[in-house]
Amino acid sequence: MLRSDQILATVEMIQKENLDVRTVTMGINLLNCRRDTIEATCEEIEGHIRNKAGNFVEACDFVSRKLGIPVVNKRISITPIALVAGGYLKDDFILLAQALERAATAVGVDILGGFSAQVEKGMTRTDREYIASLPEALALTDKVCASINIASTQKGINMDALTILGQTIKDIAEMTRDQHGFGAAKFVVFCNQPGDNPFMAGAIHGIEEADAVLNVGVSGPGVIARSLERLISEKGPNGLKLDEIAEDIKQTTFRVTRCGELVGRQVSDMLGIEFGVVDLSLAPTPTVGDSVGEILHILGVDAIGAPGSTAIVAMLNDAVKKGGIFASKTVGGLSGAFIPVMEDSLLAKAVGDNDLCLEKLEAMTCVCSVGLDMVPIPGDVDAATISAIIADEMALGMINSKTTAARLIPVPGKAAGEQVSFGGLFGASPVMPVKNVGKSSRFINWGGKIPAPVHSFKN
Repeated sequence: MLRSDQILATVEMIQKENLDVRTVTMGINLLNCRRDTIEATCEEIEGHIRNKAGNFVEACDFVSRKLGIPVVNKRISITPIALVAGGYLKDDFILLAQALERAATAVGVDILGGFSAQVEKGMTRTDREYIASLPEALALTDKVCASINIASTQKGINMDALTILGQTIKDIAEMTRDQHGFGAAKFVVFCNQPGDNPFMAGAIHGIEEADAVLNVGVSGPGVIARSLERLISEKGPNGLKLDEIAEDIKQTTFRVTRCGELVGRQVSDMLGIEFGVVDLSLAPTPTVGDSVGEILHILGVDAIGAPGSTAIVAMLNDAVKKGGIFASKTVGGLSGAFIPVMEDSLLAKAVGDNDLCLEKLEAMTCVCSVGLDMVPIPGDVDAATISAIIADEMALGMINSKTTAARLIPVPGKAAGEQVSFGGLFGASPVMPVKNVGKSSRFINWGGKIPAPVHSFKN
């Protein structure tokens, strides 16, 4: 039972420490929307989304005002579109993307995710047509986000798909050159993609889900940073041990998660749909004081990326999970600490100061949620190098049985060190240098598959 006093105790967090519910995401099953023609399918999809989510934004706003807890984004996730569109061609997928854009605009959500495919073991002709549609589909839409699961611990890594995706990502960026390649910020490549993740760009409505489900993503890096500052101020830096610090993070996360749980369940009750999960991920924003990087500074590394950074992220990630799991009846999604370069002002600064390099960022992704997230790279990095960077990240997820992902943005016309900005929650950062460009093509050209690890055989 959720208690009002537990929520009232968070008022100061909301007013002074950047606490918010980052997203309430409605997942909608579209498998019953397939019709005889692409036009009829598009019409059915639009109508179905309008019917399910017509009052969604209004309900979120009402609960937000009632509880005094900001809900930053209202989003929709759908069944991976390649499953809905079996047999369709590239141009059909582009029409579907435009239909989803119209539906998202009509119901007033900020973003719609699920323009997606699942190809971890192999690709159908439909999957290939879907991939071919991505550059134009993402260039012609503003709200539609795309993702593709190309790897899993159970199936291995589909290197045939990954070989294609390196060039696809470059094409997406080029098609949105006038926006500094922003289209690539709406596309993410996954290993072990969950079907109940409320965060974009990788949210989908998994086939294991009910017809409509509400998932919540909470945020609270600023809350944890302020709590740690108070703790250190009260006890002094010499009066604390790391296990005590981890306990404080755990207790703070408990309160943050309770907020998300309350908001999600009240919106769910208003709409009469099933409540899914609270995603515990600490999602930073470009706002000063709302940074995962700041927590690293507080806990003793003077430069983000210095030795010890990975250990701190591991401790933070674990404490967040422990506190959140106890606070919520249903935890899912990604649940941990995000380190998206462009969306975290101090991570972006660390790139500009040459403290944080791509290799160290990759090491940190071994112990946090997601992976190489919102990483701008020079626009002239070749497709094979992009595929190889993603392959490394997929291998981390596959071997460690965790979700990991790559959202790389080859910024057209920009070189390492130059600034790129997308504004809003997407943030800004210097372009990150990439070492050893052009030295991975022989590896990528093998294609085929990287087999699943031995520990995947558990049945």
